[in-house]
Amino acid sequence: MPTRPNPFRTLPAVELLLHHAALEPALRELPRPLVVEAVRAELAKERRRLAAPGASPADPDALAARAAARAAGVQRPELRRVINATGVVLHTNLGRAPLSPRARQAVDEVARGYSSLEFDLSTGERGDRGTGVERWLTRLTGAEAALVVNNGAAALLLVLSALAAGRQVVVSRGELVEIGGSFRIPEILEKSGARLVEVGTTNRTHLSDFERALGRGNDVAAVLRVHPSNFRIAGFTARPPLDELARLAHRRRVPLIEDLGSGALVDLAPFGLPHEPTVRESLTAGCDVVTFSGDKLLGATQAGLVLGRKRLVRRARRDPLARALRVDKLTLAALEATLPAYCDPARAVREVPALAMLNADSTALERRARALARALEQRVPGLEAVVEPGVGEVGGGSLPLERLPGWVVSLKMSGRGAGDLDRLAREAEPPVIGYIRGGKLRLDVRTLTDEEATEAAVSLGRALLRQPGEAAEPHDASG
Repeated sequence: MPTRPNPFRTLPAVELLLHHAALEPALRELPRPLVVEAVRAELAKERRRLAAPGASPADPDALAARAAARAAGVQRPELRRVINATGVVLHTNLGRAPLSPRARQAVDEVARGYSSLEFDLSTGERGDRGTGVERWLTRLTGAEAALVVNNGAAALLLVLSALAAGRQVVVSRGELVEIGGSFRIPEILEKSGARLVEVGTTNRTHLSDFERALGRGNDVAAVLRVHPSNFRIAGFTARPPLDELARLAHRRRVPLIEDLGSGALVDLAPFGLPHEPTVRESLTAGCDVVTFSGDKLLGATQAGLVLGRKRLVRRARRDPLARALRVDKLTLAALEATLPAYCDPARAVREVPALAMLNADSTALERRARALARALEQRVPGLEAVVEPGVGEVGGGSLPLERLPGWVVSLKMSGRGAGDLDRLAREAEPPVIGYIRGGKLRLDVRTLTDEEATEAAVSLGRALLRQPGEAAEPHDASG
């Protein structure tokens, strides 16, 4: 009986494949162990394929090319820049607020070398981290003091730990919210060491409910007010005005803490959006401490901001958690470069990308959408790009009911379904992130600049021209 040939013997050895011309660029630009690992993985994959009856060995050229693509893919970082065409301005999964040009420049400047992070240039002695940001925050809001930590939840956790650990905190039942990622107000309270006292009902809480809780002689350390930045309860509702709640808390000699969440520094109403309570308004109404995020309506980088009375902020600063939650030099650089724009609200709307997107002109959006559609159809034969009205969102747990009318480009291509187009868009360099609706891939131009729309046409056009199974090419900004 004749011996059946072993197809595995037709595979080239690892060292032989490493000498293939297709792998020369990879060996030149990437660590050799990474390339060797990719070659072995491709050979193992091919060996498994050849175990099937009737399978014929792949060409060594194809094996080498696939190994080179695999090595490049492993080297590519998971955290990468993407083009946001979802229409969600503060998209949590895509990094929320993009930084302004001034903030990006400041980050680059500080990242290039050493910095005055904790060094006082005027005295030549050790300085305090975050002084510049804190000065701007107090100047813009009227707060007595400010402190920066690494995110909004951390800011609230720190304040509760410093002011109420081991004691009670009074909160309305209607404000026991989940703030994202399964983090809930009761759990943050528990983690801080404070004990929750619920008052009122889900939809109606009156000042008298707080009066009863504060008048029982219990060991109440604070009243906590949580702004419903990521949800709304409508209909038969009641909530005591903030200034009345502040007066009650002060009569009982307990601080009033407000978690503002999205943390607007300017009134958004003049720009066509619903009024969102500003930090200054909360402080003026009598809040002793206000916490909010830096990467939502403020339009900067991820951070948690604590503002309020000096003695209370000082207690938070001295809490052992403060060091564990502190921010790095790049965060501080981005914040300090963003805040000066808020001296003039009109300037802030022009310079802070998130605010500019929220205030985008419909005519400009339609013009951008039509330019993107034309560019895509010119680059990709058989692609149908139609400009249609669309609706975006604020996102990031801010203004949850607000919809942003605008314009989208709907893509349809013979032989490729919406899911296929979406996958190719995500595999583009840089990736283009849209959304599927009505059986079409849609690109909302509100979250694109004119330059990004041009880049998206180049990147997506290149991706859609690839044949099935063809690896993505390295990004070439020249198009």
